[in-house]
Amino acid sequence: MKRIALFPGSFDPITKGHESIILRALPLFEKIVIAIGVNEQKKSFFSLEKRKKWIAQVFRDCPQIEVITYEGLTVDLCKQLGVNYILRGLRTSADFEFERSIGQMNKKMLPDLETVFLLTTPEYTALNSNIVREIIRYGGDVSAFIPEGLDVSEGLKK
Repeated sequence: MKRIALFPGSFDPITKGHESIILRALPLFEKIVIAIGVNEQKKSFFSLEKRKKWIAQVFRDCPQIEVITYEGLTVDLCKQLGVNYILRGLRTSADFEFERSIGQMNKKMLPDLETVFLLTTPEYTALNSNIVREIIRYGGDVSAFIPEGLDVSEGLKK
């Protein structure tokens, strides 16, 4: 059985923290599917197309990475793709408690599914997409917080 991991999230926008988790997980899996979740209840800051384009750009030199979008339960996507691992990054103990609950529910719904947690490296512990969006909203420079080469100013929804 191939070791394929699903890394779900909104990536609104992708941050250096996301990038770090994915790059550090590459040796663990034969393939990583980055799955951008569409949640109609949540208003995104950047368009789905832009987020997908940015992620593809960041990982353009990594053939074992695929970028997709999806709606619905992550566990259903895992079933559909035949994925047995969900990859998640942990910044804080609060992240762990939240992710543990979701991981346990997913395991109950799909017993062969394992959730793999990677700790965020110390320099990215305080980094999250909400903070990055707030900096962008007020015209600040986010270049230290997003992967190199991304121009998020062009992706703002009108």
